[in-house]
Amino acid sequence: MSLFKRSVVSEILSHAGVVFSTLLVVWLSVLLVRLLGEAANGSIGADVVFGLATFSSITALPVILSVSLFIAVLTTITRNFRESEMVVWFASGLSLKDWVGPVLRCAVPVALIIAVLTLLASPWAYRQISEYRQRYEQRSDLSKVTAGQFIETEGGDRVFFAEEPTRPGEEMGNVIARVIDEEWLSVITAQSARIQTEENGDRFLVLSEGHRYDLQPGKADFRLIDFERYGFRLESKAEAGSIDAVRALAESEIKARPTAQLLLDDNDTARSQIMWRLALPLAALNLALLAIPLGAVNPRLGRSGDFLIAGLVGLLYMNLINLSRGWIGNGQLSFGIGIWLVHAAFTALMVYMMWRKLRVKAPRRSAQNVATATGP
Repeated sequence: MSLFKRSVVSEILSHAGVVFSTLLVVWLSVLLVRLLGEAANGSIGADVVFGLATFSSITALPVILSVSLFIAVLTTITRNFRESEMVVWFASGLSLKDWVGPVLRCAVPVALIIAVLTLLASPWAYRQISEYRQRYEQRSDLSKVTAGQFIETEGGDRVFFAEEPTRPGEEMGNVIARVIDEEWLSVITAQSARIQTEENGDRFLVLSEGHRYDLQPGKADFRLIDFERYGFRLESKAEAGSIDAVRALAESEIKARPTAQLLLDDNDTARSQIMWRLALPLAALNLALLAIPLGAVNPRLGRSGDFLIAGLVGLLYMNLINLSRGWIGNGQLSFGIGIWLVHAAFTALMVYMMWRKLRVKAPRRSAQNVATATGP
């Protein structure tokens, strides 16, 4: 590999690593804030936040890698033009098209990694995310209660709040619960709570030493009950064989279906998902090549305009891919056309821009030179 190609490949990889790390940190920061908010609201368990963040990051890696490669190639070429290094390369007999080889050396491995992620890893990660969430929904009510937090279950019909246990052998300390049924709205307080499992497998939440206040909304009926021991049945959905049911339900989601299963499904929804999974590796290659003419800028002009145009082009590319996926899913666009139409359009745009950059314009001749050349 020549000195030119080695330096280009090294700089592109260096920029790609920095951009990838930055985007991944930003993504994880936003994701963790959202997941921690869901955990605080009781939508997910605090013990699954790390797992959900890991699997969600796997699903986001194809887009992050594509954007990182595009920005890395764009900044590398732009820097060479800004600092007049391209003048040296042009004086050595190299042209802009000689960047295609080094860029492809970086883009092809990245595109292969993206293909593995979209075709294999991302569907598996989506299935794991779905299983995590569904297993949490199938827990018993008490298992969702965390000391010091209000937890809603059964669509808000039950709201629990518990404190840390103060006596040995207790599962929970002071407990307050609000329960809504067809007739009554109940508020229950107790000094402790524990789970009791009967011989037939039924599970009960047993409260000790508390009070129950019942009222009917809109009516004057009111009941007050003091109890030493009070229990109500927990509808635990986690039964034998439920893991297989959970996995089957998770795979029914289109994003979680394996690629081989999508190929067997003869419907527009499956074809739209196949198109999306194949489009991302091709988009990474196209964007990397498109960054070559987009980065060939005039060093005398400002930077912001060129980066803004390049960003809009990349955003337009990804949005058109997403739009084509929607059209294929709705049956408005055939799979045979939608799978290549956007990529062909942007490949043609890249070829046209490269031709414009490589075209050598004839020097303009002033009127005085023309008059001198033609004579009296």
